[in-house]
Amino acid sequence: MAVREILRMGHPVLLRHADPVTRFDTPELYALLEDLHDTMAAANGAGLAAPQIGVSLQVVVFGVRSNPRYPEAAQVPYTVLVNPVITPLDEALEDGWEGCLSVPGLRGIVPRHSRVRYQGFDAAGRSIDRTVEGFHARVVQHECDHLIGKLYPMRMRDLTQLGYTSVLFPGLDDSDDD
Repeated sequence: MAVREILRMGHPVLLRHADPVTRFDTPELYALLEDLHDTMAAANGAGLAAPQIGVSLQVVVFGVRSNPRYPEAAQVPYTVLVNPVITPLDEALEDGWEGCLSVPGLRGIVPRHSRVRYQGFDAAGRSIDRTVEGFHARVVQHECDHLIGKLYPMRMRDLTQLGYTSVLFPGLDDSDDD
């Protein structure tokens, strides 16, 4: 449908708790999902949350096949996730580099649960229940943080490990980051 503007860190919508979706299988929800998909694809994102395009609803999309911004990343199936709930499966945290389309040009080391279960719904209201680990777990946690008003720098333990992508990873195509 449309490639939408991605809000940047500092915009108040990115700091709010998003509202749950109460009606599934609607033209409005499908239009939002199409905009999220098109915007994520245009920016080479690994995922995108509705608040990042100014819509304060609990909706995220994510997926990675081959991405120039994450050349070493494992594949993640394209997923639409509405009203998600994430449950860590153990206490183990794993540090990893993250970027964000709402924080363009920067990356930082962020601790995330290495194994999680996520539950929610697809656009038609059908239940989703998956157990994942590694990069898939990192991506879903990152995207769902947007639904509670958190950006990855808020999760960082050490801001000395935040830097410009062009300095940290020379040659990586990363002008807009997520």
